Amino acid sequence: MIAALKTVLAAFFGVRSRKNAESAKLKPQQIIAAGLFLALCLALSVFLLVRVLIATS
Repeated sequence: MIAALKTVLAAFFGVRSRKNAESAKLKPQQIIAAGLFLALCLALSVFLLVRVLIATS
């Protein structure tokens, strides 16, 4: 699962080496689960950041 998280994080930033792409044997379910989890984390962090910024102003 750690490899799936690394793969999805690299995809978020658009940097993934060919060597890593070819060597990783990941199941599609792992990629989808990691992608959904990280997308949810990103959305929640943006939401919380906006709430904090609004509360302080």
